[in-house]
Amino acid sequence: MAKKVCCFELGFRGVGILLGMIFMGVSYGVVEGNLVAGQKSLEVGRNVDTLNRHAVKTIQSEDGDIIDCIDIYKQPAFDHPALKNHTIQMTPSYDPTTETRAETIAAKLGGRKRESSRTVTSQLWQKSGSCPKGTIPVLRIQKKDLLKSNSVGEYGRKKQPGFTNELTLGNDSENSYLQQANHSAVLLTEGFNYLGGKGDIQVFNPYVESDDEYSTSQVCLKHGPYYAYESVESGWAVNPSVYGDRKTRLFVYWTADASKTTGCFDLTCPGFIQTSSEIALGAAIYPISVPRGLPYQITIYIYKDPYTNNWWVQYGGKINIGYWPHKLFKMLSYGAEAVEWGGEVYSSKIGNSPPPHTATAMGSGKFPGPIFGSGCVRRMRV
Repeated sequence: MAKKVCCFELGFRGVGILLGMIFMGVSYGVVEGNLVAGQKSLEVGRNVDTLNRHAVKTIQSEDGDIIDCIDIYKQPAFDHPALKNHTIQMTPSYDPTTETRAETIAAKLGGRKRESSRTVTSQLWQKSGSCPKGTIPVLRIQKKDLLKSNSVGEYGRKKQPGFTNELTLGNDSENSYLQQANHSAVLLTEGFNYLGGKGDIQVFNPYVESDDEYSTSQVCLKHGPYYAYESVESGWAVNPSVYGDRKTRLFVYWTADASKTTGCFDLTCPGFIQTSSEIALGAAIYPISVPRGLPYQITIYIYKDPYTNNWWVQYGGKINIGYWPHKLFKMLSYGAEAVEWGGEVYSSKIGNSPPPHTATAMGSGKFPGPIFGSGCVRRMRV
């Protein structure tokens, strides 16, 4: 089954909402950062050594990133208790890169040729070298970024929800809105058992106001209630608390309990198994779209292997980055009950006065139109 939607527009600063979209807010409890104690500093040092170990080769990127080429069998994933004796699946059980029959029929019925895409498949670090066979490129984690987190265990994980309060178009309750600290503008599909979700996501560099805030555009597959859902996600993010800057970076994310105690971005915790030596998770995407410029985009495809039940991430329509082993999940082992395409903004300022909300932007930060150059997700399919 292929579901095609012309274009889902993303692009608002703060709280704007676009026609036909669903706007959802989740409140997050925020813990004030504690002063860094000596014990925490030692713990951070040990974790940095763990995350950055086993480098066979080191590449200094022109944008300042350091990429370590790590033995594929010594990547962080295997520190997870459920993956101690895991055998790496080097390639998917089938080739998902060919156009499906349903997509072909949909294009013919629409009386048009296949849409061409301007897809980003490059990262700046690739200009400075490549990782040898048998290794994977891993973005080096800086100690200063770990020290900024409330605890080492929370580093790389999204803020967990305190309560939920959905908002849809037509709901103008200010009090309801002001309680939110996390906002998503998504197109949501549900009602089936989904085995994959795909989309072409236009790449921008939205304004992020504070170091503890972030903005993402992504494809997400979920299963379970809001307070304990399991999810696998991928797209681009501007996330200073994880990456230490405001560059637009490729990410993957997972959780098995609504980000309470499990999951993280990229390889900052055990879980995701990378197989590609071409793509570095967390590395900067280049080039990116600018108003009145070329509409650069990335194609993200998350799909379930029908034989191993592992969840694979494909980038650029041809590169399989790696997978989340099915052992990480319970409900997602059987499939997803919902697929989402869209953006997410997190801020701890929601509800504070003044101002009533953050200036952190979603998508491009612009409303839709040929002049403004809003962000969008195209060719969404399941």
